[in-house]
Amino acid sequence: MAKPNYKFAKRQKEMAKKKKKEEKQKRKDAKKLETAEDGVGIPEEAERPVSE
Repeated sequence: MAKPNYKFAKRQKEMAKKKKKEEKQKRKDAKKLETAEDGVGIPEEAERPVSE
């Protein structure tokens, strides 16, 4: 009977975790970009007082 290769299993788990984290970051960046394009969620312009 073959013994389990723990290093391989650990590496696969780490790679899956890294891939999931990258995909999550891409979704966050896309959402942030989408809100910036719409002009929604940009508090800097709303906070500036209008000077005359």
